[in-house]
Amino acid sequence: MQFRARILGAAAGGGLPQWNCGCENCDLARAGKIPSQTQSSVAVSANGTDWAVLNASPDIRLQIAATPPLHPTDLRETPLKSVLLTNGDIDHVAGLLSLREQQPFTVFATGEIHDVLNDNPIFSAVNPDIVDRATVTLGAPVEIVPGLTAELFPVPGKVPLYLEGETVQTDLEGEQTVGVHLRVGDASVYYIPGCAAMTDDLAARIAGAALVFFDGTLWRDDEMVQAGLSHKTGKRMGHMSMSGADGSIAAFAGLDVAQKVFVHMNNTNPVLRPTSDERQQAEAAGWVIAQDGMEVTL
Repeated sequence: MQFRARILGAAAGGGLPQWNCGCENCDLARAGKIPSQTQSSVAVSANGTDWAVLNASPDIRLQIAATPPLHPTDLRETPLKSVLLTNGDIDHVAGLLSLREQQPFTVFATGEIHDVLNDNPIFSAVNPDIVDRATVTLGAPVEIVPGLTAELFPVPGKVPLYLEGETVQTDLEGEQTVGVHLRVGDASVYYIPGCAAMTDDLAARIAGAALVFFDGTLWRDDEMVQAGLSHKTGKRMGHMSMSGADGSIAAFAGLDVAQKVFVHMNNTNPVLRPTSDERQQAEAAGWVIAQDGMEVTL
């Protein structure tokens, strides 16, 4: 058994380029001057034959088409055995609707995330008589494909945008936003595509890990505000920024994580430009900037 991870989509919601955005990154991506990226998703396997997808992005059909290990092996046989959801955000659940062609697989999620799906009748198109919906208890390991277990744990975050009320708490810890601890034999990997803050408990959990995929939404907290694209900061959206005294690069500095990979980058993030100063700073701190199609093995 060997842990394998394939980045299906490295970008945050909207992808790169985002359809309605004329920011520097989006214009460069449209011109082919920097790589385009689809929306956040990772495929993982322990045997290279059976695969689980972590978050089903709206781009999943294109992502599967671009990933030969996920191609059908017979008329109605596919290596995709399960989908695990880390929250109910549109960019993490909408892809389930592209997997509605009466194909058996299992959707793993917490009870609260399953409630989000069950409360929206459109997700009944993913026939529950064929697609099993397995509720995962926090802290209880579950095998999501042969040889690969996943344990879910709470990380600070918020409810999906479409469920926000007048008051929004961005550092909730419970079943609505989770990280994933993946194990294959002695290999230990963490997948945390959304996180509002580095808590003491989270730091202690991931310290010394072999590999961590972590939320890389923004370079700086007011990035979208300064670009004139939004009134929301990263903190308001429930995401840590990469830079700054309270950013993820600083938070990881003393945690002795062997491999650190940023995922879920917003289209405005300057690290998406390979020659940017910000990209060089992140890489100098030991970080890898994920790209669609990238594979990581342990």
